[in-house]
Amino acid sequence: MCLKKCKWLVIVFVTIGLALYLVSPYAKQGTPFALPEFTQTSAESWINSAPLRKQDLQGKVVLIDVWTYGCWNCYRSIPWLNSLETRFDPEKFLIVGIHTPEFDHEHDRDKVVQKCEEFQVTHPVMMDNDFGYWKALRNRYWPTFYVVDKKGNVQGVFIGETHQGDKRAKNVETLISKLIAQ
Repeated sequence: MCLKKCKWLVIVFVTIGLALYLVSPYAKQGTPFALPEFTQTSAESWINSAPLRKQDLQGKVVLIDVWTYGCWNCYRSIPWLNSLETRFDPEKFLIVGIHTPEFDHEHDRDKVVQKCEEFQVTHPVMMDNDFGYWKALRNRYWPTFYVVDKKGNVQGVFIGETHQGDKRAKNVETLISKLIAQ
């Protein structure tokens, strides 16, 4: 009797796990999806830039960086991000940061500006205090990097702390180079 129950429970848990995986935005890593429109339109919600719209990115390969300044994995990835800005032609490539706070104190614009200066972040950063963009992307992790083609389609999603020369960095950079060449 127990063996039948155990088999049934295993089948239920495997089915639930598979269903959750299939609805995950990461289940179809190779399947492009349209980059959502930016959710913040006020000037005070943007740092280092006037508010951007999705159409402003057309013709460029874009790396969307979902981060928060209190996340160690996020800010330890910033030197790599900064190096990308010097290696790729700014006419063809742009990084857009999406600062989605994990903690209450990370909602403060002045603190985000201060951290951008400290980390030498000069690319546009949208403050996503209401998690609107996080939800539009169906994001779950800090940091997550979305590589977007010239037509506005996400071609790759990469999760986790990234450093120049590591495997994830090489994969992201290869995809960026490929999309720029198209």
